[in-house]
Amino acid sequence: MPLRGTAQPPPGRSPDVSNKALITRTTPTITGKSTSADVALLHKLADDYYNWRNENDPVSSSNAGLHTWDDRLADFSPAKIAERAQHVRALLDKVRALKIDNPETIGAREGFRSWSKDDKIDVDFQDRVLKFERTNPQTYIGECVSAIFSLLKKEYDTPRKRALSATARLKAMPAMLKQGLANLQNPVKLYAKLAIDSARAIDPLFNKSLMALDVDPATGLGTGLAPNEHDELVKARDAALVAIHSFADELEKRMPKMVDFAPMGEANYNYYLKHVLLLPLDAREVEMIGRVENARYRALEALLPDPKLADPDPARAANIPPDQESFLKAYESQFPERTSHRDDSRLSRPVRDSPIARCVQADKSRRLHESARSL
Repeated sequence: MPLRGTAQPPPGRSPDVSNKALITRTTPTITGKSTSADVALLHKLADDYYNWRNENDPVSSSNAGLHTWDDRLADFSPAKIAERAQHVRALLDKVRALKIDNPETIGAREGFRSWSKDDKIDVDFQDRVLKFERTNPQTYIGECVSAIFSLLKKEYDTPRKRALSATARLKAMPAMLKQGLANLQNPVKLYAKLAIDSARAIDPLFNKSLMALDVDPATGLGTGLAPNEHDELVKARDAALVAIHSFADELEKRMPKMVDFAPMGEANYNYYLKHVLLLPLDAREVEMIGRVENARYRALEALLPDPKLADPDPARAANIPPDQESFLKAYESQFPERTSHRDDSRLSRPVRDSPIARCVQADKSRRLHESARSL
């Protein structure tokens, strides 16, 4: 847990449930001071904000199923970062000026969470506290990963159109990563290590999963990319991979001078829990839940026939798969053993012989296999 504290809250202290209205109510409580025009304006501000956010974060939009800007990456230039922060501050000023009683009851979606006159939304929280553009290299590697994966995970359009969108995004990656290195003025060592690991594991996504858009798995033939389009895709992919690996190499060189990870602090964490995640809990209560869960799973470990099975050290395994492909084969080879244990332990009684059950199992196996390969 990021914070330390007592396992139980102080006597007489009750959880703060002031934000529970966000879960159960979708319209603001209007007093005599409120006007219908204020309420309508507030909803318009929210709608305008979502539209603005979607366009300014095209990769997240693609990930969520909105494919209007599939050929773009986010703009991480300092001017654009400052412009987005100013836009959020100006929007919050407009919200605070409205005469609406308890506007938090609107129940806004992610990214535009808190509407009270004293609170800020999570976009502002990131700008004030997290500052990921300056501290977290995963921001830029994650943009590259999601930029491609968001085009592959659903067949929302033809393979050719998705491949053309991927080409455009791949072409933008070298410049985006170069800008990212310039932005990282105070990178955190832990974040950098995770970003390096991700960057050096990205090749299968680009070389195999992405290129499947250009090959029909049934026939092995092309799916519609013209020769020049195929060449552009390959060229852009190779350049993007070079830029990603160079990004990781540069991070590795900077590692000795990077700062260690430091928790955001209890006050910021409490703010984050209440006003961003909208949870009726504080840091001490979250820690208490963690302690309870840890004790519960320790108790479950006592039921294992061999206590060594609970040892998290992978060295206890007789064979450690050296790569993803080997892991997948080993996982699939253990499937009969797992189903046998399930049946012998009477954990469930599936109707194996029904056509529906066979179809469901085949679909689950296919999805598991494809998901593991795509990752």
